[in-house]
Amino acid sequence: MTLPNLSLEKKVAIITGGSRGIGRAIALGFAQAGADVVVCSRTLPDLEKVADEIQALGRRSLAVEANIAIKGDVDNLVAKAVKEFGTIDILVNNAAINIMRPLIELREDGWDKVMNVGLKGYFLCSQAAARVMMEKKSGNIINMASGAAAKAAPALGAYSISKAGVVMLTRILAAELARYNIRVNAIGPGVVRTGFSQPMWANPDILKTIEATIPLGRIAETGDIVGVALFLASDASSYITGQTIYADGGTMA
Repeated sequence: MTLPNLSLEKKVAIITGGSRGIGRAIALGFAQAGADVVVCSRTLPDLEKVADEIQALGRRSLAVEANIAIKGDVDNLVAKAVKEFGTIDILVNNAAINIMRPLIELREDGWDKVMNVGLKGYFLCSQAAARVMMEKKSGNIINMASGAAAKAAPALGAYSISKAGVVMLTRILAAELARYNIRVNAIGPGVVRTGFSQPMWANPDILKTIEATIPLGRIAETGDIVGVALFLASDASSYITGQTIYADGGTMA
């Protein structure tokens, strides 16, 4: 029996929303596993700091400023990655925004902002990267979903709906791209201790309420999500596609 291989040596990965939080953690984790990493977001100075951290780990890195809701930006991102590294092996769709409002109070432009980044952007990035992967008949796409995709949460309506869309996007892409040896999976985190979710965990009373609903009794740290991403990106998960793994401390159970 051969043990599963978690190495990403000689792989090239793109991480969207890579300047902070889960995206930054995955970028650094992939670099530690041997990958060269392209990080993108809308804030280049923050991205360049992450690129420097990746290079300090002995891997090559490229920071690309991009709004993934704009096709021209996405096409430029993929073109720069291919020009710099020759190919794309892994795409992690991680960028997202949230506007905490009940749906009945959410303005149309608020809905559009959430959907444009958290769903349309995933479609655009997947489409552009998959075209590169299809040519060489191999690749791996990982979409960041959420526990909110499967469980209604007050004031997280648009975000929840976008993430439910990500789960179906994952399944459809997996079915369509399997014949090209491209795997597509998703990760559904619960609450993770990042700046994105800070309004939910910074208040001790709210945090206590949330943790009471989690069987493991704590919210996630970014490292808890990196491990799942590394598994899905590596050959250790070579027979898994179209799935969403909920890394939520048992909440969905």
